[in-house]
Amino acid sequence: MPPRHSQPIPPSREPIAPRLLAWYDRHHRDLPWRVTPGQQRAGVTADPYRVWLSEIMLQQTTVEAVKPYFRDFTARWPTVAALAASESDDIMKAWAGLGYYSRARNLKKCADVVAAEHGGLFPDNHDGLLSLPGIGPYTAAAIAAIAFNRPEPVVDGNVERVVSRLERIETPLPAAKPEIRAAVARMLSTERPGDFAQAMMDLGATICTPRRPACILCPLKDGCAALAAGDPELFPVKAAKRDVPLRRGAAFVAVDPQGCVLLRKRPESGLLGGMAEVPTTAWTARQDGATDRTAAPFPAKWRAMGTVRHVFTHFALDLDVFRADGVTMQAPAGAWWSPPNELAGEALPTVMKRAIEAAMPGATRKDR
Repeated sequence: MPPRHSQPIPPSREPIAPRLLAWYDRHHRDLPWRVTPGQQRAGVTADPYRVWLSEIMLQQTTVEAVKPYFRDFTARWPTVAALAASESDDIMKAWAGLGYYSRARNLKKCADVVAAEHGGLFPDNHDGLLSLPGIGPYTAAAIAAIAFNRPEPVVDGNVERVVSRLERIETPLPAAKPEIRAAVARMLSTERPGDFAQAMMDLGATICTPRRPACILCPLKDGCAALAAGDPELFPVKAAKRDVPLRRGAAFVAVDPQGCVLLRKRPESGLLGGMAEVPTTAWTARQDGATDRTAAPFPAKWRAMGTVRHVFTHFALDLDVFRADGVTMQAPAGAWWSPPNELAGEALPTVMKRAIEAAMPGATRKDR
């Protein structure tokens, strides 16, 4: 908990929106899904499809990681109608590596609803957007503000950091979320709410960073209570993290004489639903699976290839990896042999790519 001061630190109470927007006009990030202030002055408006797609991709993922995926998706599916007309398996393959795969499944569901029930047009308000599959309160507010210029308070992790420092909010996250959202609602620009939302995000990403914030460059430094108190890096206050459990399991990489790898599809529901995997034991978030070669899906000369670790949101997983070469069996029902030149394009989640890489270094690289 940050130290309390006997005398409150009175920050400047001048409206922050004009200062923030003036800074954003000069220093905004150029992002492939964004319409910049200069483009807006030239008459270019934000495409709700691109705003929606970027917001779904950016959930729990970094901007730099999202950029190539966004460019690939919009090149293949330039409109929501095109995405709705695509196959779910193709979307899952294109999404592989971004993680949180329920987002990809909901991406398809949402596109289908927008195309079939809304004539290919996204609702232009928060409540209408919130009714769509895979769109929660934050995403609805972001799309409403950025794509339709609705005065909605948009609060992501960057905004939480900026506002908790501006207001020196001592309530730990996540309990502080309503307090932060109320503060953003008081601050936002009703004339340029979309730019205000993106400006707050940019400020948090480039100036008001988690460590060593560049306070001297901040357009809001004169109104920042945490800076006035000399402790901006203590905010936002976060509740103590609980240790995540460690689960164990085994993965079996079977290779045929042509170098094809045996894959199968996971059930549509649940963790990594609908994704491809090599055969594994019955591990889950709540229980361990078998970890030795006796649990292999069929007899073969299985060789131990090491262990890989992957951290999910609520647990970590150690997979002992085994490899067998020269396997000539026919693929079982629901499985297939993936050729070497197609393996990198399969809908493999990161944990499965790591398992295959442990057994076959370089096998899942797209540049091979």
